[in-house]
Amino acid sequence: MGIFKAYDIRGRYGETLTLDIAHRIGRCLPQVVPARRALIGRDARASSPALAEALGRGLTEAGCEVDDLGPATTPMVYFLTARHGYDLSVQVTASHNPAPDNGFKISRREARPVGYETGLGRLEQLVDSGRLPPPAAAPGRRQMIDGLDEFLAFLAPWRPDLSDLRLAVDGSDGMAALVARPLLGDRPRYLADTPDGAFPSHAPNPLDPAGHGPLADCVRRERLDAGVIFDGDADRVMFIDEQGRFVRPDLMIAPIAGRFLRGEPGATVLQDIRTSRGVTEALVRLGARPAMWKVGHAYAKEKMRELGAVCGGELAGHYYFRDFFWCDSGELAALVALGELAAAHRRGLRFSDWLAPVDCYANTGELNYRIARKREAMEHVRRQLTAEREPLALLDFDGYRIEYADWWASIRPSNTEPYLRLIIEAGDAAHLHARREQIEKLLAPFVDGA
Repeated sequence: MGIFKAYDIRGRYGETLTLDIAHRIGRCLPQVVPARRALIGRDARASSPALAEALGRGLTEAGCEVDDLGPATTPMVYFLTARHGYDLSVQVTASHNPAPDNGFKISRREARPVGYETGLGRLEQLVDSGRLPPPAAAPGRRQMIDGLDEFLAFLAPWRPDLSDLRLAVDGSDGMAALVARPLLGDRPRYLADTPDGAFPSHAPNPLDPAGHGPLADCVRRERLDAGVIFDGDADRVMFIDEQGRFVRPDLMIAPIAGRFLRGEPGATVLQDIRTSRGVTEALVRLGARPAMWKVGHAYAKEKMRELGAVCGGELAGHYYFRDFFWCDSGELAALVALGELAAAHRRGLRFSDWLAPVDCYANTGELNYRIARKREAMEHVRRQLTAEREPLALLDFDGYRIEYADWWASIRPSNTEPYLRLIIEAGDAAHLHARREQIEKLLAPFVDGA
């Protein structure tokens, strides 16, 4: 797969993503996203300053006036893009990828995402053509600016009373270190809270047990009420309960939504196609209108706008907010979720008790199978399952979600990796095991190396 992905640009620095490519992207990008004013931010990776410079040089040669934030969280870039009317913004980051990787997350006006279908595909053609657009007659200028104080001031009213919670917060050696202490105070136990693009503490991917393991150990060892962990660029956040167990991120959609539904009953809440049925049922109990859509921030943000959704979330730990320009923010999600948890704690509920009504089904989590013939494999599973028994619902906008009264399965191709992804959920572990065996037998002939 090339560096131009479904949602962003990512590659190995010095190999698939070079300074020359970054410069070419800067020169070509205004051809795809017309822009006079552009904003750049970057994460803590060693390659990020050089990539930001090469990108900015290309943009100024194309005639853009470039404001450079320097180190920033990705949500900070989204916020300033929308708040100050930039035509274009780029965050230099590879998010949760390993340290040698880097990339670009690109947004247009109003912090609307630029995905492969909405610009990255065209940008790839221009960059790969070998021909640069002519430079502007009047080149732009690049200047450094500071947006952190304004971002923190925006988030300050969302800060909850956390005085009754004993917390640990893991910054994954990433950009959350810029905001975590100002927002959460000095009382939590902080881990990996110095930005270091080599990620010496652990991988910057909270979904990986190796990533969230140190935080889980800390919560258990110190008998804390909860743990909070951000990914490398702080657009995602995840949680550890009081028993040191990782909380599957889709489960947090419902309690986060509860904060908004109290003031706006009947509001729409977006969830991705992989979301637990327990979340959907909890949203209905809270008075929401649940809506389901494709996986990925480039799709979720546009669907949020279309539906006027008050908030939304994904299994990957992205949480979106209408009050945040329909963008995802790990920082805002952490404040809202911890505020709701603190209120539950004051009512005598532990984290696991509070979440139990949502986490009420047996679920495999997301399983990955290296399969080249993804489409053929998905169609085979769909045909076999629907021939055996007519489903209650069949969603087909992102792979398939096949719904039955007592179980469901989601099977879809990864948009970023060479995998077919599968999730199964059932009423109990025995039924779940049987359905997993059934579907894995159907997939077996297609698995690479089979």
